[in-house]
Amino acid sequence: MLKVFVRIAIAALVVVAAGTVSPPQAQQQVTVFAAASMKNALDTVNLGFTRKVSIRTVTSYGATSALMRQIEQGAPADIFISADLEWMDYGLKNNLINPETRVNLLGNQLVLIAPKNSKVPPVKLEKGFDLAKLVGDGRIVTGEVKSVPVGRYAVAALEKLGMWSSVEKRMAMVENVRVALTLVTRGEAAFGIVYATDARVEPGVKIVGHFPAGSHPEIVYPVAATVKANADAPRYIDYLQSSISKFVFEKNGFSFLVKPTS
Repeated sequence: MLKVFVRIAIAALVVVAAGTVSPPQAQQQVTVFAAASMKNALDTVNLGFTRKVSIRTVTSYGATSALMRQIEQGAPADIFISADLEWMDYGLKNNLINPETRVNLLGNQLVLIAPKNSKVPPVKLEKGFDLAKLVGDGRIVTGEVKSVPVGRYAVAALEKLGMWSSVEKRMAMVENVRVALTLVTRGEAAFGIVYATDARVEPGVKIVGHFPAGSHPEIVYPVAATVKANADAPRYIDYLQSSISKFVFEKNGFSFLVKPTS
C-alpha cells in the first residue's frame, strides 16, 4: 500500500511540475485592417506568410471607411489595405499612414449581380440601357455611396452611363460589399453592384453585367503600414508583393499591379 501512495505522490509532483513550466515566448504578430472584399484571397495569403516566417496575422475585415475611422480613433493596426485610393490618401493626410510603405497592390472590376436562380439574362451595361426597367419593383444593393468604396464606384458608373436618376430610388445601401453580396444570395435584393472578385467566390449569385472600366474611377487597392506599425510590418508588405501572393490574388480574380519582389 505504501508503494501505491508513493507512486501517486510522484505522479502528482510530475503533474504540478508540468503545470509550472514557463510558457513559450508569445508568437510575433501583425495586425491587418483590410477591405471586406479581400477576405478569401487574403486569408490564404496570410496562411502562407505565417508558414514562411512564423509571424501570425490577425485580420479585421470591413468597409474601408470604417476601418480607417477605427485607425484614426487609435485602433492598434499595423497594416491598412484600402479598396480605394481616397481613404488611403485620407490616412496619409492625417498622419496615420507611413507614406514610405505605400504600394498600389491590386485592381478589380465592378459588376452587376443577381441571385443564381434568377431568370435575368446577361446584359450590356452601356449608355442607353434601361436599368430601371430591368430592376422593376426590385432593389439594387451596394455599399453606402457616400463612404464605402464600392458604393462610390457604383454611383460614378451609374451617373456616367446615365442611369442614376432612374434607379436612385431603387438603391439600397449597406455597410460593406460582403453584406450586399449576402442580400443578393438570399434573394432579399434583386440585384447588387459588387466587385467581380466577390461574385466569383459566392456560388449563390451570377454576374449579369460588367460596368465598363471607363465608367468609374480605376479600382485600386493600396496597402501601407500605419505610423504605429511594429517592426514586422515591412516584411508583411513585402510578402504581399511576392510571386506566391500574386498567384493567390490572381486566382481569386484580382489584377496584380506591381512587379513581384520574389
